[in-house]
Amino acid sequence: MNIGRFRVRAEVRDWLIAVGVAAALLVTGLSGHHPATGLGLLGYVLLTLGGLALAAGRRAPVAVLAVTGLCAVGYQAAGFDVAAVAFLFAVYAAMRAGHRMVTVSVSVTVLTALPLAALASGLHDTGEAFAQARGALQIAWLIAAGAAGEALRQAEQRADEAERTREETARRRADEERLHIARELHDSLTHQISVIKVQSEAAVHVARKRGEDVPKTLLAIREAGREASRELRATLEALRDDDTTPPYGLDHIPELVERAGKTGVRATLTIQGRQRDVPTAVGRTLYRIVQESLTNIARHADATTASVHIDHRLDAVALRVDDNGKATPDAIPVPGIGLLGMRERVTALGGRLRAAPRDGGGFTVQAELPVEPAS
Repeated sequence: MNIGRFRVRAEVRDWLIAVGVAAALLVTGLSGHHPATGLGLLGYVLLTLGGLALAAGRRAPVAVLAVTGLCAVGYQAAGFDVAAVAFLFAVYAAMRAGHRMVTVSVSVTVLTALPLAALASGLHDTGEAFAQARGALQIAWLIAAGAAGEALRQAEQRADEAERTREETARRRADEERLHIARELHDSLTHQISVIKVQSEAAVHVARKRGEDVPKTLLAIREAGREASRELRATLEALRDDDTTPPYGLDHIPELVERAGKTGVRATLTIQGRQRDVPTAVGRTLYRIVQESLTNIARHADATTASVHIDHRLDAVALRVDDNGKATPDAIPVPGIGLLGMRERVTALGGRLRAAPRDGGGFTVQAELPVEPAS
């Protein structure tokens, strides 16, 4: 929104300058004595056109440079002794845009043509000295306008370079902070999670070796330890990301469904449509939605079955996760961090998310993420 306002203000400012220059040129032309002929009318048109052309200087500086130069030569040939003010503005704009060689070439051409046009119209029949002084003044003004444009261009380049340097410094500090967080996570959590994982694995092994029934809670602790270990490793890899570790995506969803079956929930996966490559962000978001949904089912839904359905459409990927848990339409779900995270991920990619109890009981999570249409 701020960029749009800046552009509008810049265009308004350009038009104000153009109208002001055109008015100044026209008033100067009207103050002289010119024959009321078609040549005089053409001179007034060229004065006005040369000024108004400056409104397009930001978008087409080279074209405006050529138009204002031709207009200046034209109204000089028509007998209007008016300085080429619009052409000076155009020289400044073209130099600021970085068109140095073109600006110099056009300026030399216009400077050569202006005295010839003035002589052809009889403006400079007062003496050679006056014509030389006028030419020197025009050259000085052109050099000043070009130098001002070049100076501002270099200043803007230095400002851009300083901004890029600040951004690079900020990114470097962010990378250092991510590595620091990764080290802290590794030092503070990896050991504890490893202890939980090893102890639960040992307890399950001992119970089975003795022929005892393994409690479901112990199996759940073991699976949670494994999952936490995997998630922590993935988090550390993401924090240390150097673009060499492939992120989780659609190809990893079957593993999620398979692991969900080990927690006592019969989970199935259905894929419809022609599977194709999707953007990394889309695949990662779909993976996280399935992961969060199956985790909620295992922990809170008291469900026995869960189904994951992926539909590859022409311009989108649709996902649906259902369970037969205890949720009912009358119950208002409390949006936890998991659901909020899902919604933020989907919204950021321009998709839609629906998470609510089903009419027949249980809970459903539906997501649709746009992708490029398949060729």
